[in-house]
Amino acid sequence: MKMMNNGYNSSFNSNSVGLMSNAAATTASSSSSASTTNANSQSQGLKTYFKTPEGRYKLYYEKTHPPGFLPFSHGKSFSQVTLAQLKDKPAQAGLTPSSNSSTSASSGVRYAAAKFLGVGGGNGVRAIGFAGGNGTGKAVNGASRSGSLVGSNGSHSILNPNYDGKGTYLIFNVGDTIFIGDLNSPDKDPIKSLHFSNSNPICHAFDPEAKDGHDLLIGLNSGDVYSVSLRQQLQDVGKKLVGAQHYNKEGSVNNSRCTSVAWIPESDAAFVVAHADGNLYVYEKGKDGTVDTSFPVIKDQTQFSVAHARSSKSNPIARWHICQGPINNVAFSTDGIYLATVGRDGYLRVFDYLKEQLICGGKSYYGALLCCTWSGDGKYILTGGEDDLVTVWSMEDRKVVAWGEGHNSWVSGVAFDSYWSSPTSDDTEENVVYRFGSVGQDTQLLLWDLSMDEIVVPLRRCPPGGSPTFSTGSQSAHWDSITPLGTLQPAPSMRDVPKLSPVVAHRVHTEPLSGLIFTQESILTACREGHVKIWMRPSSETQSSNSESLVGSSTLASTRVGSSTLK
Repeated sequence: MKMMNNGYNSSFNSNSVGLMSNAAATTASSSSSASTTNANSQSQGLKTYFKTPEGRYKLYYEKTHPPGFLPFSHGKSFSQVTLAQLKDKPAQAGLTPSSNSSTSASSGVRYAAAKFLGVGGGNGVRAIGFAGGNGTGKAVNGASRSGSLVGSNGSHSILNPNYDGKGTYLIFNVGDTIFIGDLNSPDKDPIKSLHFSNSNPICHAFDPEAKDGHDLLIGLNSGDVYSVSLRQQLQDVGKKLVGAQHYNKEGSVNNSRCTSVAWIPESDAAFVVAHADGNLYVYEKGKDGTVDTSFPVIKDQTQFSVAHARSSKSNPIARWHICQGPINNVAFSTDGIYLATVGRDGYLRVFDYLKEQLICGGKSYYGALLCCTWSGDGKYILTGGEDDLVTVWSMEDRKVVAWGEGHNSWVSGVAFDSYWSSPTSDDTEENVVYRFGSVGQDTQLLLWDLSMDEIVVPLRRCPPGGSPTFSTGSQSAHWDSITPLGTLQPAPSMRDVPKLSPVVAHRVHTEPLSGLIFTQESILTACREGHVKIWMRPSSETQSSNSESLVGSSTLASTRVGSSTLK
């Protein structure tokens, strides 16, 4: 197992996905786009498909920033991508509460588009695809409810008749610019760009259930945070944010880099922002962000602590001190009860968010942890990092239950595939098979299958008077008792953890990868330089040729996911 990163620095998101630069010409149709995509990939020595036990995944589209764009005008920051789905246009876009609400029939939780996710928390994302949404938009000069506004780019509203107020979009940052692309269009170039003059955007997250239209979070290298309406940005013709609500202005609360942002599931207007100094802040979207907020001095930097704002009018409303070094990624469980964080110190920490209590956690085998995500049922957490391993953590056992070996460099993105089902699975509690994926700085996408009843518990240390044995089945029946509440465990020994081998290992990009997203119809992989690829599933390849929607028309599901990065 390779423990070093081959000279690459790290900057990633679970719930968000990184992208790579490409100067190929934009094509006019789906067929010509696919031909150009195949030609470009083949010229780079990359295959345009990969095979799995269920069939062949085929490269369908590629997305990138405009040719000739200089991505690092304010210092290098790695690209992240968020998948965002806009529903039917409300009566007054971005100004009145939306009545749209989508619930997963299986889990009863609200859908959210990822990062990176993730996002994040990178649980699989099922998104509804629409054909519209590529208009140049209208200029909006409305006022934000609180905080400070960013320019309105015009004093007159210009309605774009081609913009129908719905669609599925890729939101990604490159350098000092946020780009927005239409996922269902064969065009590689984005349809919208948002320029930041003073600092680079680092991380972002989308919430389709936002009540007031502000559904997009953007965290900057300066520590500033914005919430905006995605629909309002698409309707505006300018390159500056419109109707934005501004938090932590000029680092008034915390001047360290934003590393991860996430909406809190089952919360109407709350979100969290993680910073490079190890602190995480809880914000309420509707509160005035200009009120001075002060928190007590942190007495012990090595200990977890929570402090609440002294004033009920303050925003943020709480500060969580997580660790001494940077928090690299955060991810909420689908019900919003638990919060997982990973950091440069190499620890996964799992909190009961509602009780503000540390539940469990543990150390990586080596180096920092870069990404994390939850399974849809909340039973398992995936982490990846500088030890080149994909680690499976069990919430039931509060410990590592499997290690995935297969990457040759740092693991930068992990995600569960909630749309895949095993052909041998009978959907019973005793025979559940999880499919998940990982990407790394080795430019590879790896797919894994995890069946808990097939895991072989490794050789245990021999108890006095006994003999060591191998065991199969539930690990909790054979391993030590559950660790005490709030315990951070050291890294387990290699001999004590079951090993997984990937089902598929495929080199998908020429540059280091930073994330992946699963949709019902495809897998999205992306690299840190500003390029994303869409791989159609075997069952979707035929359907996609007869459909104007890339990601299908399925019911929304899953969880809200944030995006993150590590520098």
